[in-house]
Amino acid sequence: MRIVVIVFLLLIVASLASALLFVYRDRGLGRTRTVKALAIRVGLSIALFLMLMAGYYFGLITHKL
Repeated sequence: MRIVVIVFLLLIVASLASALLFVYRDRGLGRTRTVKALAIRVGLSIALFLMLMAGYYFGLITHKL
């Protein structure tokens, strides 16, 4: 479970970094790539949160992660 959480966190940071890169590269001409990257980040964050809640509910996560 720990590895899955770390992978999700790395994917979230990578998506945020790509959104920052798109902001600088596009220079305001088209923000669709930035919006898509940020939407992916939000989706990954929600998926991680729900996965952590489900893991705790089903007993896969104890007090130590």
